[in-house]
Amino acid sequence: MTSMKDIFTLLSPRLLSFKNNRNRGKARLLLFGGIGALLWGGLFVASLRILAYFQSIEEIGDILAWKLLSMVLIVYFSLLVFSSILTSLSKLYLSKDLILVHSMPVPGYKIFLSRWIESTVDSSWTIILFTLPVLISYGVIYATGPLYYLMIALVLVFLSMTASIISAALVMVAVIVIPPGRIKSIFVFLGLFLFLLLYLAFRLVRPERLVDPEAFDTVLSYLAVLNTPASPLLPTTWAFDALVAALTGFSSRGIFNLSLLASFACALVFISTLIAEGLYTKGVSKSQTARKTLFKPKTVHRSRAFFFLPQPVRAYVVKEIKTFFRDQTQWSQIFLIIALIIIYVYNFKVLPLERSPIKTVYLQNLLAFLNMGLAAFVLTAVTGRFAYPAVSMEGEAFWIVSASPMRLSTFLKIKFFIYLFPLMALTEVLIIATNLLLQVSVFMMWLSTLTILFIVPAVVSLGIGIGAAYPDFNAENPAQAITSFGGLMFMMLSVIYIGLVIVLEAGPVYQIFMSGIFRRAIPVSRWCWIIGSFLTAGVLTLITIMLPIKYGEQRLHYFISMKNKPYSRGFLNHSLVRRA
Repeated sequence: MTSMKDIFTLLSPRLLSFKNNRNRGKARLLLFGGIGALLWGGLFVASLRILAYFQSIEEIGDILAWKLLSMVLIVYFSLLVFSSILTSLSKLYLSKDLILVHSMPVPGYKIFLSRWIESTVDSSWTIILFTLPVLISYGVIYATGPLYYLMIALVLVFLSMTASIISAALVMVAVIVIPPGRIKSIFVFLGLFLFLLLYLAFRLVRPERLVDPEAFDTVLSYLAVLNTPASPLLPTTWAFDALVAALTGFSSRGIFNLSLLASFACALVFISTLIAEGLYTKGVSKSQTARKTLFKPKTVHRSRAFFFLPQPVRAYVVKEIKTFFRDQTQWSQIFLIIALIIIYVYNFKVLPLERSPIKTVYLQNLLAFLNMGLAAFVLTAVTGRFAYPAVSMEGEAFWIVSASPMRLSTFLKIKFFIYLFPLMALTEVLIIATNLLLQVSVFMMWLSTLTILFIVPAVVSLGIGIGAAYPDFNAENPAQAITSFGGLMFMMLSVIYIGLVIVLEAGPVYQIFMSGIFRRAIPVSRWCWIIGSFLTAGVLTLITIMLPIKYGEQRLHYFISMKNKPYSRGFLNHSLVRRA
């Protein structure tokens, strides 16, 4: 009883902070909740339609539904393990309050348990939230009772506990051998490598064939692929058997498999607690040593590189590049982006255009036009990961930037141009490569290339500007910054802007394309409308390029003026002394 009281005491600051944040940000909570509800509802409707389609297939409909359920649980558990490794490492060894917590008269294993509970919640709540609509749709389609929905909650809780405690134990053992700062880099690399390997294997197998029996020589070989059993020793197998038993009315078998999953999770917690009693405190002491990086970039000679820039601007550009390459969690994701580009292009290569009832020439150019919007959304996601947190990642050092002779407008423009050219190259490669594979017309090639040429600076400007307007200088990593209110605003504004550009260009592009196909002249009135639409899109783009950075600069000036008070000057001096 005393142990549980100590653990709850250690958890109380987190609970109180959640309560205070909820009271201060009700408007933001409603906005986030509304958007989350829309996504949740869309996923639920899509799952219902897929399962209803499976039910319409005689003989193999249930087999397809079970195969999908098995895949969902495996993906869910895999995501939990990867997320839990990074979260456990941060919570157990890299948090800022570790020195304070470990100075308290509390045994190390109790601190471990409290941190593990926090890590489990942080790493699993989002994945649970967006897995629920898929699992609930099974209950609706199969018309089950309340036992199935109770089974869903228990299965997800025990799977989350299992993934989180395995990750925590793995991190504890690894910290004894490898410094924590280096472990994070290694786990990031291993996670990215495994993700890419699994995704490439999944995509090259072309799982869409599972709903195309004609792709197999015989019905027996098709059914053999679908009925391949999973290993009975995996926790996901016990979870799958428990849910299927609840869906089909075999309650006793479902309770037995759920008991296997629960006892396995509790046993792992007990074993990990014993490991923590001997290793956790030693690992925390070791984690307070200096952190090293896996990659050391070559020195950038300011006299040679960027020689055309003024001295203060040149120095800051060099600093940005060095900072980027010293953070493995940043530059290592370049490999992930390159792999996703390859997969993105490969998907266009395997499109069965010749089987479509629509003429190939129409379909090729239609896909090329839609691909502009898709590439722009990919650009938005990458910009949100790299460009949006650029200002927030300055942290306490931002006060040094604000006290420097460099103007804030110059500071933001440096950030803008540093991310503009790589993202421009990325998006243009996507567009040109996919257009070559689609063999589109010359007009569509030029249109999509020029459109992306204007969209990229607008989206990057939104990322830098909104990121400066809503900075989070306490964020420990870029992913934490993008999940804030400002990150949501950036995503929404980017989607609205891209949608308006695509809509403004859709009508004129259709007119020009159809006139070229049927060799018909376009009337002067239509030409005025076409030119007006393109000019409107151009004006919208120019406004989107200029206004966000200006708005971000004004917000930063206001932020600095609000902080220029006696207590903030003391904070600034303390930060400077500590960094010196």
